[in-house]
Amino acid sequence: MNKQQQIDELLSRGVTEVINKEELRSLLLGKKKLRVKLGIDPTSPNIHIGRAVVLWKLRAFQELGHKIVFIVGDFTGLIGDTSDKDSERPMLTEAQVKSNLKSYLTQAFKILDKTKTETHFNSKWLKKLGLAEIGSMANLFGLHEFEARENISKRMKAGKRVSLRELLYPLMQGYDSVAVKADVELGGTDQRFNLLAGRTIQPAYGQTPQQILTTELLEGTDGRKMSSSWGNVVNLLDEPKDMFGKIMSISDELIEKYFTLATRVSLKEIEAVITKNQNPRDQKLVLAERITALYHGDKKASEARTHFISQFSKKELPSDIPTVKITPGNYQLTELLLMAKLVASKSEARRLIEQKGVRINGEVAPSQSVTIGKQNNLLLQVGKRKFVTIK
Repeated sequence: MNKQQQIDELLSRGVTEVINKEELRSLLLGKKKLRVKLGIDPTSPNIHIGRAVVLWKLRAFQELGHKIVFIVGDFTGLIGDTSDKDSERPMLTEAQVKSNLKSYLTQAFKILDKTKTETHFNSKWLKKLGLAEIGSMANLFGLHEFEARENISKRMKAGKRVSLRELLYPLMQGYDSVAVKADVELGGTDQRFNLLAGRTIQPAYGQTPQQILTTELLEGTDGRKMSSSWGNVVNLLDEPKDMFGKIMSISDELIEKYFTLATRVSLKEIEAVITKNQNPRDQKLVLAERITALYHGDKKASEARTHFISQFSKKELPSDIPTVKITPGNYQLTELLLMAKLVASKSEARRLIEQKGVRINGEVAPSQSVTIGKQNNLLLQVGKRKFVTIK
């Protein structure tokens, strides 16, 4: 693609809104090197491919020669962004945030060119803000603007608590733009209010309001918005076989969207793949291999494809099923799943059981009570990819 075509795709593929589109297009066609900003809060240890949608868009700016500014929100992560939540986000501790962010830059650099990326932790400047400066920024906004946000409006109408802390978050994200002198900021559609906050605050510091580009949100393996708190994620650090298998589990309706948002396959090639492979399973095999190759390379992606076809299409069991020894007796199935480390919590176990996602010796688990005998072995399976032999 030539530069004009690159810009056209940058401003349209997976994009929901650009403020201001023609102005940004003009800037991209010019000679000025733009400072393009993205911040991610380490609310969990992993970056998933839903968050990677914006990182790949950031990479596209980088390939056009612009300066990428990647911010790890070690301070905003403490405050908690309520943009995509229907209830108050719990405050994290400094220890939790510190633990979560250990490999954030490593994960981001699976996508971004490390040598051409400027990185920051926003505690560097946000910890220094005093009440006078926070008050001046707060004066730029009205409470009615915050209340007008759809998720906040729903919570207030339902009588749910909205903390004053949540009102501070957009100010902090907006100030990030001031601190790094951002010309452009990227984010998902759920970030629109926070991105606009940067445009409001920057002029108060003598800066030109940043351009804004928002991208579509990617659904997770269960059809809801991809979110670490829901566990429906495909993480950048997932093992190739797990990543491949998760992609194969998405609904058929999401195939084209995943191609568009989660791969770098050209739009022309995506159309060809969809047209050539009428069976959704075949389309997903191509999709899963392309996504896995992005993060693990072509060889491991090919191996993951072979493994999937062998294990699931031919109904073969993996050869490396781990064994867990458990004292004979009667156990609740939720308890057994936890002991076998197949789930992270009893609530996750209950959800999987209700969805008939748990099998014992190949059969859907019929009840909550399981008996472990002295002689018999049980093959415990969660979903399509997790197996444990109980002895």
